[in-house]
Amino acid sequence: MDEKYLKDYKALEAKLFEQGDYDLEKIERAFEICTEAHKGQYRFSHEEYYVHPLAVAEILIKMGMDSESIIAALLHDVIEDTNVTHEDVEKEFGSSVANLVEGVTKLGKIQFTSKEEFQAENLRKMFMAMNEDIRVIIIKLADRLHNMRTIDAMREDKQREKSLETLEIYAPIAHRLGIRAVKEELEDLAILHLDPIAYHEVEQSLSVRKSEREENLKKIRERIERHLREVLPSTNVQIESRVKSIHGIYRKMYIQGRDFDEIYDIYAVRIITDSIGDCYNILGIMHDMFRPIPNRFKDYISTPKPNMYQSLHTTVIGREGIPFEIQIRTFDMHHTAEYGIAAHWKYKEGLGPQRSKMDERISWVRQILESQNEDENANDIIQTIKTDLAQEDVFAVTPKGDVINLPVGSTIIDFAFAIHSAVGIKMVGAKVDGRIVPLNHVIKTGEIIEIITTNAQNHAPSRDWLKIAVTNQAKAKIRGWFKKERRTENIETGKSELEREFSRNGINLPPDEMEEFLSELARRQHLSSIEDFYAAIGYGGIVLSKIMPRIKDDYSKLVKSQKPVKVEDIVKPVAKKTSGGVEVEGIDNCLIKLSKCCSPLPGDDIIGFITRGHGVSVHKRDCCNVPRDITNSEEPERWVNARWNVVASEDFVTTLQITGVNRDGMLMDVTAALFNMKVTVHAVNARSTKNGNCVVVVTLKTASVEHLHSITARLGKLHGVFSVERINQ
Repeated sequence: MDEKYLKDYKALEAKLFEQGDYDLEKIERAFEICTEAHKGQYRFSHEEYYVHPLAVAEILIKMGMDSESIIAALLHDVIEDTNVTHEDVEKEFGSSVANLVEGVTKLGKIQFTSKEEFQAENLRKMFMAMNEDIRVIIIKLADRLHNMRTIDAMREDKQREKSLETLEIYAPIAHRLGIRAVKEELEDLAILHLDPIAYHEVEQSLSVRKSEREENLKKIRERIERHLREVLPSTNVQIESRVKSIHGIYRKMYIQGRDFDEIYDIYAVRIITDSIGDCYNILGIMHDMFRPIPNRFKDYISTPKPNMYQSLHTTVIGREGIPFEIQIRTFDMHHTAEYGIAAHWKYKEGLGPQRSKMDERISWVRQILESQNEDENANDIIQTIKTDLAQEDVFAVTPKGDVINLPVGSTIIDFAFAIHSAVGIKMVGAKVDGRIVPLNHVIKTGEIIEIITTNAQNHAPSRDWLKIAVTNQAKAKIRGWFKKERRTENIETGKSELEREFSRNGINLPPDEMEEFLSELARRQHLSSIEDFYAAIGYGGIVLSKIMPRIKDDYSKLVKSQKPVKVEDIVKPVAKKTSGGVEVEGIDNCLIKLSKCCSPLPGDDIIGFITRGHGVSVHKRDCCNVPRDITNSEEPERWVNARWNVVASEDFVTTLQITGVNRDGMLMDVTAALFNMKVTVHAVNARSTKNGNCVVVVTLKTASVEHLHSITARLGKLHGVFSVERINQ
């Protein structure tokens, strides 16, 4: 081995010795291949690239992963970024390691039509690999964790992009796998780069009276320890304390709107013991020692979280009047809480009886894949992670005593389909704690829910259920039923809905061109025919509101590619000046009106249309209301050449749509930027979206296209802004 890398390998080897029995010979060989293959490659931080896979391997060693995982971590970028092939890895280390590396490798060489499709397909491949071997995602999480630790070397826009993806996708997956240490660090690092001001405010709040709080916590720990030693002298007990993660405090302060002093579980005392019986005994003792706060007790031992987390949580008030949380768990539960599924990894010993538990823990992966097969819409996989893998769950009970875990906000419809597809399809009503409730009833933890079904042959679910259901699993099953049972109806519904949207957006093509246009749209949605496209819209597999912006872009490009016939051949009088900053050929001093359908600005290519009694209406050349072939249009003589009068000095009204992070001060920053540019604002409207973003619509005065470009460029540089678009109103 090159002397240059020997020191790093020896440090890695020392960590391997600390953790247990590893195949050092193969790991050393993998390290040699890693350093050789990545020689001459550097990261954004200007470090040699091999430092990254080495750091990923060290994270996995700390988690207690096996030799194959460590080898795959060292080689996880060689197939993508170097000349090493899948076959080379398989020949050297076997098919298991080669498949792990392949599963972790990003889809860098595949071309997609959009960034969203790239992300969705990347996730689909990752979930398929996870279904085969869960170690893929554990390696991927370690990879993302080190990338987030070193993200400061990237551009600011890339930092925000990676941080948002981490918060919305990778942290929820780490949560579902129960890997708390990784989940919390990913969340904290993401918030640091997405909302640094709030991050530092939370950090500052924690530092205020820190020494006083720590002293109080120390006294409480010592008091508990003394009391337990007296009451349970033969019980093995370990007592420690923890501080809630910054992201956890951030969520309660800035999303739930609570003050720092209103958060009771910032500081917690953790009591770890040998058995479940000891846990409940200690709980009773704690409630005797301290005054419990009502409705702040959670039993995750009898009802584990979906990620198999188990512990007793209770919030109490001590002598000093300070509320704090007590967590009580066994040593096994504590190890699981820290490292989740990685804590029970048994590959190097053979899974044996652990196999059924492993299958139970990754059943949600199969559910996601199955729902995607029914959906045929890859982008929904991202929404699935945001809802089905939500970090907070509710627990409801069937009349038979079965516990159903669902994301917070789930409804009766989600509950019914979580039991079984047939129960959901045949549902006609529900009772909660013996009381009839509507299907949009939001479930609360502890409720006993009875689903009322019917055996009537003509009974069918309602399409409105898609608007009520929260989980992707329920939506996929509803869409799957309509897809299978109502194809003719779906085609008619979808066609009618599409035609209505096309008419509303001014999309009109000759029949042969429309068929070709629709065929291309169907192909892009991975559908084999236009009828399948209509059917997918009809049963809800495709949501038109999501794809209409892309359709309008495609239509505009198609219109631009077919240049209109030059109107000089139709009207050839001498150009004369008119009012309004526009010159119209052959017409002098007439009323000029800038059409609202396209809101032309100086600098845009324009054309005029002689209206009946309202002067000349000016449109952009690529406006959807301007015929592409004017010669063959209904009234070609009414279309006239027009151009901007460059001498004229006049302001024009236009509307911009600004999309960005829903953060405090966004609207104020937008208006302040416009004020500083001395732009006259006619109207401002702001709203939040369901995905946590916000949309600000501003109607303002601008002098020209160039002026508008400078305004959009300035607004686009504001913190948290994703896009600034000119829209028609």
